[in-house]
Order: sequence, then structure tokens, then C-alpha cells
Amino acid sequence: MKIFKGPILTCDRHGTVLSYLVEHEGRIVYTGDTLPDRYPDTDIIDLGQKALIPAFGDSHLHFLSYALFSATLDVRDAEDFDGLSDLLSNYIRDTGAKVVLGFGISAHHVHEKRMITLPELDRIENKRPVMLVKYDGHAAVMNTAMRQMLPPKIKKLRGYNAQTGLLYQEAFFMAADHLTSKMSVISLIKQMLSAVDAMASKGIGLIHPAEGVGFPLDLDVDLVRFLARGLSNPFNVRPFFQTMDIKKVKKRKLPRVGGCFATALDGCFGSVDAALKAPYKNAPDNKGILFYSDAQVTDFVCKAHDNGLQVQMHAIGDAAFDQAVNAIVAAIKSNYRTDCRHGIIHGSLATAEGLDKCAEYNIGIAAQPGLLDLNLEPFSYLNEILGARAYDISPFRRMVDMGIHVSGGSDAPVTSPDPISAIHAACNHFNPSQSVTVMEALKMFTYEPARASFDEKDRGSLETGKLADMVVLDRNPLDMKAEEIRSLTTETLYLAGTPYKKGQTLPNLLWRALFKRSAGE
Repeated sequence: MKIFKGPILTCDRHGTVLSYLVEHEGRIVYTGDTLPDRYPDTDIIDLGQKALIPAFGDSHLHFLSYALFSATLDVRDAEDFDGLSDLLSNYIRDTGAKVVLGFGISAHHVHEKRMITLPELDRIENKRPVMLVKYDGHAAVMNTAMRQMLPPKIKKLRGYNAQTGLLYQEAFFMAADHLTSKMSVISLIKQMLSAVDAMASKGIGLIHPAEGVGFPLDLDVDLVRFLARGLSNPFNVRPFFQTMDIKKVKKRKLPRVGGCFATALDGCFGSVDAALKAPYKNAPDNKGILFYSDAQVTDFVCKAHDNGLQVQMHAIGDAAFDQAVNAIVAAIKSNYRTDCRHGIIHGSLATAEGLDKCAEYNIGIAAQPGLLDLNLEPFSYLNEILGARAYDISPFRRMVDMGIHVSGGSDAPVTSPDPISAIHAACNHFNPSQSVTVMEALKMFTYEPARASFDEKDRGSLETGKLADMVVLDRNPLDMKAEEIRSLTTETLYLAGTPYKKGQTLPNLLWRALFKRSAGE
């Protein structure tokens, strides 16, 4: 039994703050402002100026990609091509890597304000194959050695450019599949274990990974499910399968479908192909791309809905947002069932009409506040391509006021899975009128991710009867100014009342995954 003496930030529907919480055998057995006589007043954990909150959730990330890129070359800090050269050369010197996979290159962060090209990359490294993935995970640039390594069929796909070395769309995804197929499963599992430890250190105990791209035969889907079954800590994994093939989802007996890539309705701002109703400010002939027709999207959502699946789709531009909303509304109208909790990922440029429908039909938004404060895609760039519309990105204040369920995520590896930084961004929106309160932002990363995966009966808020999934913060965020939130620190993550322990061994995970099969999905 553990007894915590407040402040207890429950993150319940009323944002209640209490003074005591009692945990017993992994469950919360009491919360209140006084401690009943039936509980001993010895060995109380006095929080003092600290605070106890529910464990954080991440409602949208690409987990295996995050795990993989966390173990490879990170070029997000490169401020120019010379800095990129130093990072790449030092990485090769320190690791001896025969094939180099890097992540985080951005045309908007480097001094040159463009992507590096194949000839320039060759001047840095011309022996080892190198592929640097763009920060948004939608493109990459390669050197000549990597170009020669790729099979001929990739060179015939849309998005392949032999001269510049740029890989987009189908060519990029096939090239990623080719590289990851050469990685050992054991090394991938080890990287995933390290990724779970890293997220737990940030107070995360529940994730919604979107998997099904970048790995042949959907290996990422199966590896993430395998990992979830084998974790000795009750870390919670609720995967979404990124496919429009309902049969593949049903074959794996998964209750969720969607995410990005195969279920992305448009591109992204970084590649200037998010689908807009009016042209981009800097390109009057460009409205971006809708990857599917209205009929195709509606058919997919209706089939998934009719099969009892929960659906999420990537939609960034306003044209894609309305396409997603209208497809979900059509599915619900044609086969009504209560509380299906379909959702839209990103929802960056949300239309007023679309938000009205989200409120009416209980359509959630899996948002990424961290994108508001991403130096790889700064506001100055968004303003350049969108003009005044940039101020309409992620209107959290409007969404929350309308009663729309907004769950917070990271889109990792695009932004780091760091809920405190994301909460700071949500409270300090670059359009101040769309900032939310600290408590509202906390709920975006606690209660709302749990609700989005139908987990709210067990987690997401600190209430009697729920699992004791909790985080101790070094200070009480409600006593801080919004602009100070980023300085908060996670001290301890409790899952089912037990402090999270890092460093699970591979043999232990394999044994549990093969024989215990204890984790839900």
C-alpha cells in the first residue's frame, strides 16, 4: 500500500485537485481531501511542492521508426551542410557503420534553406551507402553508393530522382522497406526496448503506435505486438494498422485501423503537398494532393466501420480534413452504432463545418502540439507557404470549447515523445487565442489518450477503482506560469502502482512474449 499526500491532480472530467491518494495492489482504492482512519498515517509519501498526475499517453506515433532512428544518425541539429558533414563523418568514425541511415534533415532549419543533393552528399561520403530521411518521414536523400545499392524496381517508381538523390512517395517507401529488410529482428527488438525506456523516463505509460510502413511483410506491426506481449512492466500498447486492406487487420484480430502513409489522405506542409481548398501562398497553382478520391475514402471507412473497427486517418490540409470528416459521417449514418470513436490524425487546418461535424458525431482529433514549436518546420516557413492561414493551424481552444475530444501525441520520430514539451506548446500556441489552460493540456496527454483507445475505465485519470498508473512531477504545474511549463521534470513513473524499472533483458522479453501473452491491444 502507498499513501500519497497531495497535490493530487486527478485530471478527471472536472479537473479535480485532491490531497490524498491511496494505492493498494496496483489499484487506486481512495482519493479525497482527508485520510480516513482505516488507513495508517505512517510512511505517507509527502509530495510537498511536487505533484501526482496520471501517467501520460501518446495518441499517435510511429513507434518502430522512432526506435530505429533513435539508434541511428540524428541530423536534426545540423544548422548548415558543413555541420551535417561533421555529424555524418563523426558518426561513421565512431560506429564504423557500413550502411548509414539518418533522420531529421530539413530544408527549413539549415542555412542553405534547401535539401542537400546527391553530388553534395557524395563529397561527404562516397564509399558507404547513405540515406538521410526528412524530418517529416515522407522523403529522403541518398548518395551514389545508396543509389547503386537499391534494386532496379525502385528506380522506376514515382518519386525517384537519380540526379538529385531525392526519394519521395512510393520510391521512398520501397527504399525504406529495402533497407529495413536487411536489419536483424534481434537488433530491432533491442532498439524497441530502449525506446520504451526512453518514453517511460518522460512519464509515458500508454501509446498508440501507427505501424505498417517501412518494413517488408508488415514486420513492424507484428514486432510491436510481440514487444507489447513481452514487456515485464505493464506498459500499454494499442496499435493502429496503417492499411486500407481490412482483411489484413481482421486476420491479426486487431480492433483498430489507420494512421498515416497508406491511410494518409494528403501530404504535409514540409513537402508542400498537404491538400488545401485554396492554393498555397507561395505557389498559386498548387493546392497539394488528395491521395484518394472521396468515394475511395468513404468506401474504406464504411468497410472498416461495418467490421467493427476503430478508424483514424492522417489529414493535414483543410481539403483532406473535410474529406476525412465526411467519410466518417457517411459511415456512421449508413450503419449507426454508439461510441465508435473514429478520429482524425493531425487535423491541422480544420474547417468550421468539419469541426461542427466532429462535435456532433463524436469524432476525435489525435493532435501533435509539439509541431507548433518545431524548429525543423518553423512558423516563419508556415507563414511563407500559407499566409494568414498559418494562424489557423491546430485551433485547440476552439476544439476544446466545442467539446471535441483532442488527444495529444508526438508523431514520433517527427517530434520527440516528450509530453511536457508538448503541453508547453499547447499552452503557448503561436496564435495566443488558441492556447489552452494547463489543466486542459494535461488532460490532452492523460485522460484523452486513454479515452481514445477505450481505456478510460482503467487509466487516464486518478480516480478510485482505476489502475495506479501515475507520474510524480518535480513541481505542481498548476502553480506555474504557462511559459514555464517546459521546465517541469518527470521524477517517477508508476505503472499499476509499481515504479517503472529500466533495462528489461531480451531473454525475459522473449519468454514472456512467447508464453505469458499478458498484454491487451
